[in-house]
Amino acid sequence: MESTYFRRGFGLKKEIEEDLSRDYASALVEQMRAGDYTFERGPLTFRLAKEFGFCYGVDRAVDYAYESRRKFPDRRLFLVGEIIHNPHVNDNLRAMGISILAHDPDRPFDFSGITADDVVIMPAFGVTIDDFKRLRETGAVLVDTTCGSVLNVWKRVDSYARDGFTSLIHGKHWHEETKATASQTAKHPDGKYLVVLDMAEATPVLDFIRRGGSEAEAAALSEKFAKAVSPGFDFDRDLVRIGVANQTTMLSGESLAIAAAFGEALAERYGPDHAAEHFRSFDTICSATQERQDAVEALLAESPDVMIVVGGYNSSNTCHLAELSEIKGARTYHIADADCIDAAAGTIRYQPVGAKLEATETGWLRDARRIGLTAGASTPNNKIGETILRICETAGVDAI
Repeated sequence: MESTYFRRGFGLKKEIEEDLSRDYASALVEQMRAGDYTFERGPLTFRLAKEFGFCYGVDRAVDYAYESRRKFPDRRLFLVGEIIHNPHVNDNLRAMGISILAHDPDRPFDFSGITADDVVIMPAFGVTIDDFKRLRETGAVLVDTTCGSVLNVWKRVDSYARDGFTSLIHGKHWHEETKATASQTAKHPDGKYLVVLDMAEATPVLDFIRRGGSEAEAAALSEKFAKAVSPGFDFDRDLVRIGVANQTTMLSGESLAIAAAFGEALAERYGPDHAAEHFRSFDTICSATQERQDAVEALLAESPDVMIVVGGYNSSNTCHLAELSEIKGARTYHIADADCIDAAAGTIRYQPVGAKLEATETGWLRDARRIGLTAGASTPNNKIGETILRICETAGVDAI
């Protein structure tokens, strides 16, 4: 019987190398790698973080999508949402004839049009167990690009649910990865989860654990977290035993702080001698996310005049790099790509940390001489190179 499920690609890496190089490579970025991550032109010195851009998981997902197109040139190809959160990558896949299935975040994907003759690519974030089951029922060929770091979190959450612990997930409840992770609890009859975005959201839950709460307080929490808990979640019953996990792209320091706070709250409530009965925690931030955050901190120690973070505005890991940069006191601009910089007008369009809309600033480069750069794990190298060239143009410097 012909296999219809693939997780290891199709052995077509050499056949797609030229396509990948054309779409994503940058000679300038490679030059910077070879030159201590530095590029100097006129009065400008560009310093690139030593870990940036595509991570292994993103590389793998994009490779598999390109391989799938080569392997099945005559079949319809579908992608369950965006493969990663970068508009240029997803646009390239559309141009290759891969249809991206969009959906209302509050409703399941519609797979009714998929047949056994089709090929469906699952994104690096993974899909929920219900989506996976429904896709299997279509009989279509499934290409699973779920990142290995995400799979490690799934295993942790699965073990929590199996052992009767509620999964406390530090993440964005609306994010594809967190939805897929939370769904793993449903493999067990009593599996439960609660998603908290940050310490501010965690605080009322921590207070409830420490001292208990009234029926009205439990009802208030239920309303507050209505979209971030498993069905039938009971704040009195389901916070007795907690296992902490996280969306792999969150700020590491905050994840660790949230985990420590829940451990302390449970110890305060039930006594330190019973901590192991009520609390488990493992750091499930992926190594690539951690490396990129560490590299930004190292670059910021050089005190750049401005910090440019390149990547999709809906990319969690990119947004957190910008947040980390701003927290450390750098003048930070998170831009989607080089088109956000208007050289003639001397303006930059960027997404301020914590905002949902772009802002525009004039004269942003006038006092800058040392420019720090990094990019999210879903940002291609060519978008970094194009950004450097556009900044040089803005400064009236010949980059070539």
